[in-house]
Amino acid sequence: MQPVLKPHFSLVIPVYRNAGSIHDLVRAVARLDAGLDGRLEVIFVVDGSPDDSHERLRNELPASGLDAKLILLSRNFGSFAAIREGLLHAQGEFAAVMAADLQEPPELVLEFFQRLSAGEGDIAFGVREARQDPLSTRMSAALFWWFYRKFVQRDVPVGGVDVFAVTRQFLERLLTLTEANGSLLGLLFWIGGRRIFVPYSRTERQHGKSAWTFRKKLTYLMDSVFAFTDAPIRILLAVGLAGLLTSMAMGALVLIAKLLGLVAVPGYTGTMLTLLFFGGLNAFGLGLVGNYAWRAYENTKQRPLSIPMLIEKYPRTRQVALDEVGA
Repeated sequence: MQPVLKPHFSLVIPVYRNAGSIHDLVRAVARLDAGLDGRLEVIFVVDGSPDDSHERLRNELPASGLDAKLILLSRNFGSFAAIREGLLHAQGEFAAVMAADLQEPPELVLEFFQRLSAGEGDIAFGVREARQDPLSTRMSAALFWWFYRKFVQRDVPVGGVDVFAVTRQFLERLLTLTEANGSLLGLLFWIGGRRIFVPYSRTERQHGKSAWTFRKKLTYLMDSVFAFTDAPIRILLAVGLAGLLTSMAMGALVLIAKLLGLVAVPGYTGTMLTLLFFGGLNAFGLGLVGNYAWRAYENTKQRPLSIPMLIEKYPRTRQVALDEVGA
């Protein structure tokens, strides 16, 4: 009896409303396995899908020849939670994530693994250079990623990222970050490391309809903003400071107008001075309080303050004489 080899590569595929693409998906993954000499394990995570994706996978996998795991979540937790659950079960030295709708070419995974195995980097990202989607989808995606790069993380490619792969070292680092309502993509870029960017063209969807709705995009964007940047607080602080300075200037003008007899309405001067000054002061104060709240929130995340990539030791090879040291 031959010993069972530990998988060298792991592939996580979240599944939600993908029943129509299951047959083609399993065949595509089987080709990937053949290209990796049978050293691939595949982890399908059905994220509470309301269709029969789970049943179809149960029927397809036994005869597929794949080293596969099938995980069914109790309800729909979201794609990032499903991906993380799959990564927890990954045993390979390298792990990748691929979408179940096959809009990203599966060959990307092969290139990820080849380049990571060659030591070119720690994290590999697929970068969309073109996409065969409807115009409305392309426009909304472009706006979404522009806002994301502008206010959250500038390192994210212009076209966004959907597929990626990591080494075992970085996978273990990633799994130590257990914060809720976060962003998996944001964490991948926050970790740092040597990055590999592989361009590709997103193909037209062949089965079903995308579950990545506007509401989910907005929720994801808000989670990313609140988890990775204090931009809203800094904007509030800047607006408050500008409002405070403006109110002081306007207050001086109103006071001068009162002294020159240009204001005839009783009580107008006092009312305007009070509103302008305390309105600006209130916004400025909220910005200051927000900064303290942000710092407290950052501490509750318990992210590591630094992530060492490599620690090398150089033991002393000879005894150094004291007179040499003095010299």
